[in-house]
Amino acid sequence: MLVTFTSSTSGQIMMFAQIARQLLELVGKDCSARGVITTEQLPEAIQRLRAATADHKSHASAEAVDNDGGEEHDATPIGLGQRAYPLLELLEWTRKEDGFVLWEAAKDF
Repeated sequence: MLVTFTSSTSGQIMMFAQIARQLLELVGKDCSARGVITTEQLPEAIQRLRAATADHKSHASAEAVDNDGGEEHDATPIGLGQRAYPLLELLEWTRKEDGFVLWEAAKDF
């Protein structure tokens, strides 16, 4: 299932429900079929996502050092920072123009 995030000022993005759930939970929102991040909530939402991605980077770096046993990895895993980037950009642009962000999905996720 896809979740569409729509900014009142700068466009929209789509992401899979599993990732949207993870990001919305970090922001402190319920994963209902429809919701909003208000103008007043944008600064805190941005701060919480940035803190979570920074924390995730430090854990990933520590694991990389611990697991460096000479094994070759075929693919680099996609981290939380990469998954959160589109939403963070949408939130930042929306905050600059005093807007709000809505999300919509086919059902609660």
